[in-house]
Amino acid sequence: MSDEKQGSQLDLIMEFFKANPKRDIAHPEVVDWVVKQWQMRTGKVFRDPDRGIRNLHQKGYLQKISKGIYRYDPDFVNLREDLEDFSTSLKKQILERDNYKCVICGMGKREGVELHIDHIKPKDLGGKATLENGQTLCSRHNFLKKNLKQTETGKKMFIQMLESAKESNQTELIEFLEEVLKVYEKHNINGHIVWKK
Repeated sequence: MSDEKQGSQLDLIMEFFKANPKRDIAHPEVVDWVVKQWQMRTGKVFRDPDRGIRNLHQKGYLQKISKGIYRYDPDFVNLREDLEDFSTSLKKQILERDNYKCVICGMGKREGVELHIDHIKPKDLGGKATLENGQTLCSRHNFLKKNLKQTETGKKMFIQMLESAKESNQTELIEFLEEVLKVYEKHNINGHIVWKK
């Protein structure tokens, strides 16, 4: 997504919140309005308004009241200057390094997949906009990752793959995935994500 498009989509989300100040608003209400307005104004689909809302919260424009509920209060905007976005040239470097493919599934422009440049360590957890902290993800895997740590995303993905492999009785894949998940347990990584054996 171009920086210009991203900016105008965030502007549209803020337009909604500024028209509804000091009110607790659930995601669906914002999303419905934003998607409809974007379609009317541009003729295009607004792909992930939820991510835009989270982005504005991370930057300090919106207050998170509870899960999926945000508020815009002009008296309490707390902008975070420490959140770093990737520059256009750095995005290009990351795409080139990753061969214009998602580092998780290998899909890319050739397959018509939308690619995103993602912070491996999320911005709001102190992740910097550096070549080493950047990775190419397809929109699907980027949306799945959200603000989870990389290892959490991986563990959830391996658990889902294991369930799928068991359904289709893929013995070799089952053994491989169970071995990977045992490594998570051995090193006590992401114990809060439960692998039901």
